[in-house]
Amino acid sequence: MDRKRRSFFAYSSALLGLLSLFAVLCFHYPELLTSKEFREVYTEGFARNLLLVGLSAAFGLGTLAILRDRNKRIALIGVGSATLAVLLGGTNVQFDGIGQTPYSLGLDWFVISLFFSALVFVPLEQYLGKRRISPLRSGWRTDVAYFFMSHVLVQFILILVTASTSTIAGLAAFPVLKNAIQSLPVWAQFLIAVFVADLAQALLHRAYHNVPWLWRFHAVHHSSREMDWLAGSRIHFVEIVLTRSAVLLPLLVLGFSASAVNAYVILVGLQAVLAHANLGIRFGVLEYLLVLPRYHHWHHARHQDYLDVNYAIHLPLVDMLMGTFKLPRKQEDWPEEYGVMKLETVPRGIVEQHLMPFRGGRKYDEYVD
Repeated sequence: MDRKRRSFFAYSSALLGLLSLFAVLCFHYPELLTSKEFREVYTEGFARNLLLVGLSAAFGLGTLAILRDRNKRIALIGVGSATLAVLLGGTNVQFDGIGQTPYSLGLDWFVISLFFSALVFVPLEQYLGKRRISPLRSGWRTDVAYFFMSHVLVQFILILVTASTSTIAGLAAFPVLKNAIQSLPVWAQFLIAVFVADLAQALLHRAYHNVPWLWRFHAVHHSSREMDWLAGSRIHFVEIVLTRSAVLLPLLVLGFSASAVNAYVILVGLQAVLAHANLGIRFGVLEYLLVLPRYHHWHHARHQDYLDVNYAIHLPLVDMLMGTFKLPRKQEDWPEEYGVMKLETVPRGIVEQHLMPFRGGRKYDEYVD
């Protein structure tokens, strides 16, 4: 067993132990720590079984790492967190009926999403990855912090997005167009919503790259030096609100049904992870129909010829219409390097990166990794 694998066991134990502890806290304080919308997606039995898996894996991997004498401190975090979770009730923790609170955190959304995303994409990237990248590659802690922020604060992000779009949507009245859209079946509404939302986001995306003050926010996303399923989480809070507002506004104005919008939201979550993933699969002609890893990786390339291309998130057709489509014909051609052109303009760490856009053109000695 090599050093990296033993380190992976220790860090996996730490992550699973902390997630298990968070899960137990969700049982103790469901009104404050869980999202009402997400609670409707899973059952209590599912949550308890998932907690059992997390606790068992945290203890098992942590013990193995300690016995192998590798990263004992990290492994002890996993075993210690899992032990505390058991002392707080573990899988048998009881809770009363869930009351109502005006605001809550999406800690349950973070725990379940991170667990299953890692469970699916870590093995896939290890076996099908274009580049040999460790799950513990440089900068992974920063990206986990971004993943945590965007999921735990999901309700507050939604409130900000709704506030920024509902007034404008209410003032815009297109009854004939709304009736025409709402008369279509849900699948047709969904396809049109994908195109409309992608066009709106691509236009804003291009503005991020060409308007200096907007670029300072977007540079955070492009600062990742390695591309994998977790790298797409590195997004400045301001950009999250701006982008989601820009996407939601036309969907509200045009009156798409809730079912179509919800289906689109699911697609966004799946494709955002997939597009950034380190997957070297040959998709052939599909690369010209859907935004897949190689297409979006070239958008993130640290290459002078790819600074103003591939803005679409879902459909390359949008870039073709905008004149910003560019993809090497050979499917073996992938970027050699990722990140912003001027590395010294983006610092390390989620806190410094959130402050960076407000500090003008400052340069940093400790910059992105």
